[in-house]
Amino acid sequence: MRLQAICEGHSVSDQARMKVYESDGLTAKKQLPWLVLLPATIEQVQLIMQLCHAHQVPVVARGAGTGLSGGAMPHHEGVLLILARFNRILEVDQVNLLARVEPGVTNLAISDHVRPLGLFYAPDPSSQIACTIGGNVAENSGGVHCLKYGLTVHNVRKLVMISPEGERYELGSEAFDSAGYDLLALMHGSEGMLGIVVEVTVKLLPVPVEVAVLLAAFTDVGQAADAVGQIIDRGLIPAGLEMMDKLAVQAAEAFVHADYPLDAAAILICELDGSSVEIEQQQALLTQVLQTAGAVQVRCAKDAEERRKLWLGRKAAFPAVGRLAPDYYCMDGTIPRRELARVLRSIADFSQTHGLAVANVFHAGDGNLHPLILYDANQPGQLERAEAFGADILRLCIACGGTITGEHGVGVEKINEMCVQFTTEELNVFHGVKAAFDEQGGLNPGKAVPTLQRCAEFGAMHVHRGQEKFPELERF
Repeated sequence: MRLQAICEGHSVSDQARMKVYESDGLTAKKQLPWLVLLPATIEQVQLIMQLCHAHQVPVVARGAGTGLSGGAMPHHEGVLLILARFNRILEVDQVNLLARVEPGVTNLAISDHVRPLGLFYAPDPSSQIACTIGGNVAENSGGVHCLKYGLTVHNVRKLVMISPEGERYELGSEAFDSAGYDLLALMHGSEGMLGIVVEVTVKLLPVPVEVAVLLAAFTDVGQAADAVGQIIDRGLIPAGLEMMDKLAVQAAEAFVHADYPLDAAAILICELDGSSVEIEQQQALLTQVLQTAGAVQVRCAKDAEERRKLWLGRKAAFPAVGRLAPDYYCMDGTIPRRELARVLRSIADFSQTHGLAVANVFHAGDGNLHPLILYDANQPGQLERAEAFGADILRLCIACGGTITGEHGVGVEKINEMCVQFTTEELNVFHGVKAAFDEQGGLNPGKAVPTLQRCAEFGAMHVHRGQEKFPELERF
């Protein structure tokens, strides 16, 4: 086969071996691809795209497969284009604080590579040890430090792309700005629907002079949630501000022994960075705010090892919660900070309604929720109940002025909720953007942006945020 010949033996076509690639991190959605290709050069990607475009073969790009929305689920009649072999750090520009990397480089590998130079790459998703920078661009990933340092879009200067027709082009520049429309930002969060990323130039930052990590324990989840807004209101912008509820705390503590208080209803983990003087002033103010907000315990990590342990518990929360049930369903809604307490109360009510436990662990500072709904796919009806529970959470996020995704993307998981959040006119604009880059619609088809027919069938096309009330949301 001509496609297989391009990759010089790096392809998979038998069904048994393709099982490895049938899903990303959303294992509830599976599909075997027609063919798996693992190119290693830009020229090979171009040839693959040219051939697939000529024969109208769909293409789905995949990095490490750590995505949680089904964005990298294969197409049954298409090529799964895996970019894992694009794993080189090509150049580090210490003067301009830039690194040029291939899309298969893992997130953590960038910071590890430049740490001897006193630099780091700020976005740090919990899966950073495995997730790739190309996937981070596709989903516009954030992480625990996104409150102060921004998402992937704020930390990327340039992309090298391959179009559906196989043409190579660049977006952005190594300077602070580039001419024309901001197509660089458009590519972030586009979920592989507009082009194939083959090279990324990221922004590097100096490692902070001093770092302090504080843990605050609360006996009431609502108090912990309200404390988040009070911290920001006092002018503090922490490097990271994370929240975990009791179930998440207990799971993480049992898994990694981070010395979390097991009797707390919720904890906040807050990182401050800067000069010694800044840290001293901010720590005093932060402690005051937390105690006034109702924290029953506030402690600061004494050394680097204790700081590492506090963050390890948060970063290991997803696998830790995975030990509590055979399966979990991870949601990704984002809400204004002022709505945190209300939404968490509603999630607790949904847990009772649907009869499924939920652990909450999330980026509290920017309102990016990650409720982990526990279920057992082997028990009849539990997956459906988990999906219904998740849909209730996402519609609640919309009703509160938020959105259905912060960093995990829409993929196939949230495509129906796109019909709730956006009007016909808005969806038509999205389809127009897609057509401008991919007229045939061959890149990652069936993902992220629903067809109008699908929305009509879903029965939500009359809904418009901020105008009519959602019939589905009246109970909120």
